[in-house]
Amino acid sequence: MSQAPLILGIGGTVRSGSSTEKALVVALRAAEAGGARTRLLGGPFLASLPIFDPGPGGPTPEQAVLVAAVREADGLIIATPGYHGSLSGVVKNALDTLELLSGDERPYFSGRPVGVVVTANGWQAGGTTLTAVRSIIHAMRGWPTPFGAALNATAESFDTEGCPTDPKDGWQLTTVGEQVLEFAKMKAGT
Repeated sequence: MSQAPLILGIGGTVRSGSSTEKALVVALRAAEAGGARTRLLGGPFLASLPIFDPGPGGPTPEQAVLVAAVREADGLIIATPGYHGSLSGVVKNALDTLELLSGDERPYFSGRPVGVVVTANGWQAGGTTLTAVRSIIHAMRGWPTPFGAALNATAESFDTEGCPTDPKDGWQLTTVGEQVLEFAKMKAGT
């Protein structure tokens, strides 16, 4: 790896300033602090993606941006709210869109670390969503990091600068970012 690893963050909700996107930004900042380059494809971007259609016609410009970003990434962090016990539709649609990578030399998330961040309004949805996203990462040939963050998020979970108000949440998000970077560097042999 001739330059700093690129860690791609995918996630958020269609609501601007969501706790999910704030949590993802904290995890990406931890990767940056360790020397990574980062890129965020947040909620507004995810909302612009059309529902994935595996039929002919080629990708839309938005789908092409997502696919190119994943191809370039050395590691990823996926962040989703826990809706009704699983990941949100916009995040699932983005992951479905990555079927466009199936014929690549390095398909899907092949050989890359993928961290998971879940925000939920309760612990049950956090745990089930974390398990669901980890299963998807396995199916897409990625390496889920040993630690996944599950936050019981409320309106008071982040301060006005976007930092977690609970030190445990900050530790969880930092750990995800650090682990993705650590495994990306190990894969690159640096």
